[in-house]
Parts: sequence; structure tokens; C-alpha cells
Amino acid sequence: MIPELLKKELQSRVAHAVTNREAAVDVMKELQRHYGWLTDEAVGEAAELLGLTPLQVEELATFYEMIYRRPVGKRVIHVCDSISCWALGGESLMAHLAAALGIETGQTTADGLFTLLPCCCLGNCGEAPTLMVGDTLHGRVTPERAGEILAAEQRVLSAREE
Repeated sequence: MIPELLKKELQSRVAHAVTNREAAVDVMKELQRHYGWLTDEAVGEAAELLGLTPLQVEELATFYEMIYRRPVGKRVIHVCDSISCWALGGESLMAHLAAALGIETGQTTADGLFTLLPCCCLGNCGEAPTLMVGDTLHGRVTPERAGEILAAEQRVLSAREE
């Protein structure tokens, strides 16, 4: 169940939108931030807030790559696999990250820290290859730089747990 303060904030966003559907992604992202992923319960809550059916919310949720309908790690790493990133080493970057994390693409590390996912485009073609960790975009990522990014993220996550 979402906290009352969050519910009121989301109701306000929906009320200020031109249409309820306009607010749908924003509502789903906030519920995802609250739960860690868009749970079945969150789909129902979003539907209620938006005046949509759960099926309509589900359809929207499964359309967007950054709405997660299953549990993910504390940090989701999106590796762009657009043509620009692919041509400049995105595929080998994905393989390098998978090996460094000890997982396959689409999986989450055993400690629950990282989930590795491809993304059709991160809109950073001029800085290919690109990846995004959480909300932070990184361009011109080499395997060495990817290792540095992972190490920095691990330090941040470790510091939060202490």
C-alpha cells in the first residue's frame, strides 16, 4: 500500500495532466521508485489513481523498457544496443559487463545490487557506446571505464548500507 503522502502527490499530478494517460508513465515511475519495481499491487494502485483498468496500465508498463514488471537490482544498468552504440562496441561492452558481474544479460547479481539490461536507444548516439546506471548516463564507455563505473556504484551502494 502506498503511503498517503505519495498517494496525494500522485493524485495531484494526475489532476494537473491534460489527460490521465498523460500522467501514466510518471505515476508508474513513482510507484516503481517506491516498491523497487512495478508490482501487481502497484499496477492496481496506478489504475485506480489514473482511472484506467489494470490491463490498460499493464499495456503501458510493458511498452516502456524502463518500467520493470519483475524485481530488479538496486541499480539497473542499461546498455544501449542501437545501431550507433552497436557499431562502436556496445555489444562487446555488454559482454564485458556481463562477465564482470558474473551474470547474463537480463539477470540480476546474486547480491541483488545490479541488473544488466539492453536498451534500444538511450538518445546519446554522438557519445556511443553509452550506458545508463540508474538515472546517470555515461557516454564513450570503454571496458576499462565500465569497470570504473561499476566500482564507483559499488562504493556508493556499500556506503548506503553502512
